[in-house]
Amino acid sequence: MFIRCLLVPLGCFLAFASIAFADASKPEPVPTAAILAGKLIDVRTGAVRSHAYIVLAGDRVLSIAETAPSGVPLTDLSAYTVLPGLIDAHGHILSNPTSQSLATEVRTSAPQATLWGVYNLRLWLDHGFTAVRDACEGPSDYPQFALRDSVNRGLIQGPRISAAGGCISITGGHGDGAPFSPDLDLPMRANIADTVDDVARVVRRDIKYGADWIKLMATGGVMDPISDYHVQELSEEQMAKAVEVAHRAGKKVMAHAEGTAGIKAAVRAGVDSIEHGTMLDEEGAKMMEERGTWLVPTLYCFQHDMETGLSKGRDPDSFAKGQEILAAQGPAFKLALAHHLKIAYGVDDDDVDESVSREFGALVAGGMSTLGAIQAATINAATLLGKDKQFGSIEPGHYADIIAVTGDPLADITVMYHVDFVMKGGQILKDPAHPERNPVPHVK
Repeated sequence: MFIRCLLVPLGCFLAFASIAFADASKPEPVPTAAILAGKLIDVRTGAVRSHAYIVLAGDRVLSIAETAPSGVPLTDLSAYTVLPGLIDAHGHILSNPTSQSLATEVRTSAPQATLWGVYNLRLWLDHGFTAVRDACEGPSDYPQFALRDSVNRGLIQGPRISAAGGCISITGGHGDGAPFSPDLDLPMRANIADTVDDVARVVRRDIKYGADWIKLMATGGVMDPISDYHVQELSEEQMAKAVEVAHRAGKKVMAHAEGTAGIKAAVRAGVDSIEHGTMLDEEGAKMMEERGTWLVPTLYCFQHDMETGLSKGRDPDSFAKGQEILAAQGPAFKLALAHHLKIAYGVDDDDVDESVSREFGALVAGGMSTLGAIQAATINAATLLGKDKQFGSIEPGHYADIIAVTGDPLADITVMYHVDFVMKGGQILKDPAHPERNPVPHVK
C-alpha cells in the first residue's frame, strides 16, 4: 500500500479520505431504552450489582450505568434478579412433547413436525431461553434450517438457533430411525454412513444445505428400542473423517456418546463436544480435560424419563435401558467436575415446557455450584457455540438478550424454574407488568 501511494499519490489520498469520511459519518449509538435491575448477576465472575441500569441501543447493550439516561423508556425490574438470556445447547426442535411412541414418530410428517417446532420455539422463549443448539433431526429436508432462517428473518418468534443436520449413524445404530421388521425393504436414509467415505459424503451434504454443526452417533442410545448404549457404533476413523471435513469448512462436531469406549473414541477423533457422556470413566475424563473437549451432560432428561415411565407410549425396551443407565450418571458427572471439564447446559427432552429449566436443579444436585449451573446455561454455552462475543453475558456490544427472575438463584437454583421477564434483541417478549401479552398455550 505504501509503494502504491508513492506511485499514485492522488488516488491514495482519495481512498484514505473516503475511508476517513465513512468512519466519521458512522453515527455513534444512542440510548433507546433502559432496564433497572434490582440485582444484576455478572455471569463471568458471579459478582452481583445492585440497582444497576442496563442501557440499550436498539437490539444491543450500550452500557451498564449508575443512573438512567433521560428521555428513553425505562423497564422497572427493581424487584427482580436480572441475568442474560439462557442457552439450551442440546435441543431437538421438532419434538412432539405429547408422545414418546414410535408409532407417533413414524406417522408424523415433516410439515407437522415443523409446526411442533414453531410451538417449541415459543416455549423456549417463555422459559427465558433466547438461544438453542438443535442437536440433529430426522427429516432429510432439514426443517430445522428453515426454522432457524425464519427466526432470523423475523417470520416467526424463537430463540437464536445453531442447528446440526441429520443424526449421522450406522445402519441399525442410534440414529437409524427405521426399527422395522426386515421384510420392510426401505431405501437408505440420507443420514446413514457405514464407511469412512459415507461419512464424508453425509457431512458434506449437511454442510451443503446449511448445517452449523455436525452430529455423530458415536454409540447406541436409550430412547430407540434397537441399539445398545454400551456399544461404539461409528468407528474412530469415521468420526475423525467427519471432524476433518467439518473443521475444514469451519463447522464444529458434537457426538452422542453414552458408552465408555465410544466416548473415548470420539474424543480421540477430535470432536468438539460429547453429548451425555453418561458412562464416562477416569481415563475418558482425563482425555477430555487434556484436549479441552466440552461436555453437555443432559442429566435431567434421563431422570425425567423415569418419572414419565411408559405414560407417553414409550417402548418398554427403551424404558428398561433408561433404568439401567441412570445408575452410571451420577459417578460420571462427578468425574467430569473433578477433572474441571468445560460443561454447557443442555436438556435433550421432548417436553420443553416441563423440562427445559429443570436441568439447573439436576446440575446442582449432581455437585455443581449454583453459579456453575448458571454459567453452563449462559457464558459457557455461548462459548461452546462460538457466540460469546454476541450473547451469553450482559456486556456492551452484546445482544440485549435479558431475563429476570424472582429471588436469588445463587442461593436457590430452583428460582430459575420460573422466568418472569424475557427480552430478546431488545424486544420484550414476556413482561410481569403485562402478563396478557404473547401468551403461550401449554399443550398436554
